[in-house]
Amino acid sequence: MKPIFSEENGLKKNVHEVDFCVVGGGIAGMLAAISAARHGLRVALMHDRPVLGGNASSEIRMWICGAGSRVPYLQETGILEEIALENMHRNPKRNYSLWDALLYEKVRFEPNITLLMNCACCNAEMNGTKITSVTGFQLTTYTWHTVRAKIFADCSGDSILAPLTGALHRIGREAASEHGEEFGLETADCHTMGMSLLLQARETDRKVEFTPPPWACRFTSDAEMHDKPHTMLRDLNTNFYWIELGGLRDSIHDTEEIRDELLKIAFGCWDHMKNHGDHGADNWELEWVGFLPGKRESVRYIGDCILTQNDVEQGAAFPDEVAYGAWQIDNHLPGGFELSGCGGAHLQKRRLSEPYGIPLRALYSANIDNLMFAGRNISATHVAFCSTRVMGTCGIMGQAVGTAAAVAVAHGLSPRAACRDQIDRIRELLLDDDCFLPHFRREISKLCRTATLDSPAGNPEALRNGIDRRYAGTDNGFFGKLNQPITYSFGRKVKLSSFRLVTDSDLDREFVEGNPNLVKIPMPLFHAQSYDGTSFGFPTCMLKKFRLEIPSADGGWESVYEKDNNIMRLVRDTLHVETEAIRLVPLETWASARLYHTYGSGSVHLFAFEVNE
Repeated sequence: MKPIFSEENGLKKNVHEVDFCVVGGGIAGMLAAISAARHGLRVALMHDRPVLGGNASSEIRMWICGAGSRVPYLQETGILEEIALENMHRNPKRNYSLWDALLYEKVRFEPNITLLMNCACCNAEMNGTKITSVTGFQLTTYTWHTVRAKIFADCSGDSILAPLTGALHRIGREAASEHGEEFGLETADCHTMGMSLLLQARETDRKVEFTPPPWACRFTSDAEMHDKPHTMLRDLNTNFYWIELGGLRDSIHDTEEIRDELLKIAFGCWDHMKNHGDHGADNWELEWVGFLPGKRESVRYIGDCILTQNDVEQGAAFPDEVAYGAWQIDNHLPGGFELSGCGGAHLQKRRLSEPYGIPLRALYSANIDNLMFAGRNISATHVAFCSTRVMGTCGIMGQAVGTAAAVAVAHGLSPRAACRDQIDRIRELLLDDDCFLPHFRREISKLCRTATLDSPAGNPEALRNGIDRRYAGTDNGFFGKLNQPITYSFGRKVKLSSFRLVTDSDLDREFVEGNPNLVKIPMPLFHAQSYDGTSFGFPTCMLKKFRLEIPSADGGWESVYEKDNNIMRLVRDTLHVETEAIRLVPLETWASARLYHTYGSGSVHLFAFEVNE
């Protein structure tokens, strides 16, 4: 993937030839790029910021919410859980610089990815209804980068490729009559959710003074802050998401002016908390203020399917389902900060009780043949988008898009044709990569389906039921014992090429220590004085050490694979053995000598164990 160098108008120009180009390096774009690269595509990721992660990066500092934040045991897995577990293990203090470095590492050192950071996409070349290339300007090197690809994915959030390619798109809120939505308006408009500047504060053991900048807003009473302190400043356990503006303006072109107003409000809010009334903030110190607004909504693409409020609320299933959501309908009304904080008047919410599917047809363009998208710009109505927009959901959509692109390129198909002809293969890869789909079960290989599976610790049949998590009231796992094997017997000699193991990573984070308000999110909002020095825990129920064994010539068992210090939920590797049987011997969990209900040093909980010819 070495670029071709030239000069244009005195500035250097690089040309990159790849299979798949992703524009936007937030969580969705990262996972799209990583997934496609792992499935063999040459990938370029063009990102306009100095750090990856978008709203989850140190520039904005929003934690990753998703389905599991609202409905138990629906935490997103796949690459997103891989990153979360690695951060929990390597970054126990939840340091943002280490988080940024981990996200950078996951992309920069993934084979097959060319990473173009600080590079803003600003042009696209078309051949009829197909994109042939995109070009971005890299500010740090004053270099133009042109990327030629077979398929493009817009994960920029603001849908930069819509105006550059003529892709069908929508801005604002639909009328109820368009899709029969309860929360639709009488008349459609162009208003959106606003954007927020987040704050981070630190509790100290002494009183801390604060002098506001002279240009900050001055709020001498709660009423002047539209009663936001009445409900939200009592214990400082907030990221001040309600410092929000922009929904009544152009959420792209007015961003700089909106940022200026948000900064005035942010410093004015902190001044109010510190200097105007008793808000329990005397010992708190302002540690960080975001200067890049966290944006919720701008442009949504139109695909072959438009997800609606009815789909979201009714737990819709689709034949081309490749992702899912379950975050509540969480509509921040356009007035933002100017609306009253009393009784949630600035919000429109409805919780969901079950997950809904997200179809691949909502992740590619209706009129641009090789354009896909993932993130907060998918094909959904405004009301449905109020649920799909959170980063956990965006991330698994990104992994789905990357996987679908890999299948499409491998078969020489457009995204639409791949959805029509190869959806079973796309879904097979996603499920094998530990992506959960609520309306589908992972197919088990014939070898494992027909083999005998047993263990002295109990019946391990759940390990091959195709559902790798607790779901719908069923555990779907096997409670085994350490040092007691789980054995496949084939009744004949077979050549094994690989194995797949899914361990219990505590998706609901029930067995993770640390600040109880923060254990479910990858980054802390603040460092409370009472938690100084706290290291956040790692899932204690996780399988740390195990061994694979086959029968030996002397009638015993010999080891053919051993792993220690495992920190991954999904463990896969190659095998090169010929055998009539193979067994998994779990040796140690991260619980050490502690006992946590059914977990502990003597027991282990697993969701899948398979081998392949």
